[in-house]
Amino acid sequence: MSEPPSRPDAEATEGDGGGEGGVPGRFWSVRRVPAALAALTVLAAAGLLLYDVAAVRAGRPGMAWRRALAEDLATLRLDETPVLVGAGIAAALGVWLIVLALTPGLRAVLPMRRAEGIVRAGLDRDAAARVLRDRATEVAGVQSARVRVGRTSVSVRARSHFRELDEVRADLDAVLDAGLRELGLAVRPALSVYVDQPSAPRER
Repeated sequence: MSEPPSRPDAEATEGDGGGEGGVPGRFWSVRRVPAALAALTVLAAAGLLLYDVAAVRAGRPGMAWRRALAEDLATLRLDETPVLVGAGIAAALGVWLIVLALTPGLRAVLPMRRAEGIVRAGLDRDAAARVLRDRATEVAGVQSARVRVGRTSVSVRARSHFRELDEVRADLDAVLDAGLRELGLAVRPALSVYVDQPSAPRER
């Protein structure tokens, strides 16, 4: 037996974000690994090419791999499989780097309201879920609860072992609504609460 989800919060945001810039946006990831890989790849390629150019200028023969690559590129046609595969890989890497550069990342961190100053605070989604789960299990009649916290919604599934389901769900709505306010999030997520009871064992 299950109850329909409680009505979503009509108040999507609470406060003005606590600053002159309004509601703060998501935190941006540093992207150290993709940036380091891209920088090392470019550095290695540029270093090899500069060394080969310097060697040719000094009267030495160019590297064998560059001469072979130049000959292969001169004979390959644009519609051949190696050219298309190489172009596809290069395009995919380029799109991946562009997406990393234009998206904030850090989806697991929820921005919190900024009361004063320029310091920004964030709350991990798993930590928020644990706090709300603890609050839910304190409600009389709740045997267990599972909480999923997203960027814009919070889903709670609770199991009740006594009391009426309507009463348990009403108490959960009130307790979790207060818990969301106390988390101090910049954007208040919508709350959905599901309550059920374990089915009675069948007689044999």
